[in-house]
Amino acid sequence: MKFVHRLGYYLGGFIIGLIILMFFLNGKKASCAYGLDARVKKNIGLKKTQYTATALTEFNTLKIDTASFKTLLQKADVNFSASQTKLDSCKIYALETSTETQNLKLKVQNCDSIAHVLSIKSVQD
Repeated sequence: MKFVHRLGYYLGGFIIGLIILMFFLNGKKASCAYGLDARVKKNIGLKKTQYTATALTEFNTLKIDTASFKTLLQKADVNFSASQTKLDSCKIYALETSTETQNLKLKVQNCDSIAHVLSIKSVQD
C-alpha cells in the first residue's frame, strides 16, 4: 500500500475519532488542569470559602466584594516561593492578582474541606 493511501486512512480515522470525542464531551465540564498553578487554583475554587475577620476588614477597606473572590482566584498567579507548601495539614498559598485599579496579594490557607482567606493586601507597582 502506498504511503499516500496509508496517510489517507490514518487522517480519516483520526477525524472520525475527533468527531466522536466532540460528540461525547459536548456539554461536559471537562478541563485540563495539568499545571501546578491551575491545580492549586482549581482545588481552592472547589472548596467552601471562609474569610477571617482580618480578611473581611481588608476587603471592606479595599472596597472589594467577597463575592468577587472566585473571579480574583481565576485571574491569580500562585507565588510558590512565598507560599508555605511543606506544611502537614493546611498549606498556605500566596496568590497575586489584579483588578482594574489595583494589584492584590492574597494569602489562602488550603485545608482538606475548606479554604480560609487569611489576608488581602494592595500592592503598589
